[in-house]
Amino acid sequence: MSLVRRCSRTACGRPAVATLTYVYADSTAVLGPLATYAEPHCYDLCAEHSERLTAPRGWEVVRLSDGSAPSRPSGDDLEALANAVREAARPQDRAARAGGGKGTGGGGNETRRGHLRVLRSPDS
Repeated sequence: MSLVRRCSRTACGRPAVATLTYVYADSTAVLGPLATYAEPHCYDLCAEHSERLTAPRGWEVVRLSDGSAPSRPSGDDLEALANAVREAARPQDRAARAGGGKGTGGGGNETRRGHLRVLRSPDS
């Protein structure tokens, strides 16, 4: 018995990477990460067959992503990274912090450390 699960498609011997389940009541085909164990009502598919999967007319295909797979950075992530680099590259901020010590002149209720700000509560 092989430890590697194979694609359920006829004449395909590639290793399975995804599991396909049909929800007949909702006319939906759900394609998700490979299930932990093989079930008789599910179909294991290789990478090629899972990418090319189509459903019958009137059916919806729901593709669930694997949470452990590395995701591509979003626009928000890249923008936040660019802002952090810009903030770190400002020489006047570094000189003011080195000479002035704490604060940015905001009334004494905030402390600046690198690109982070610590806001003090009004109670203290």
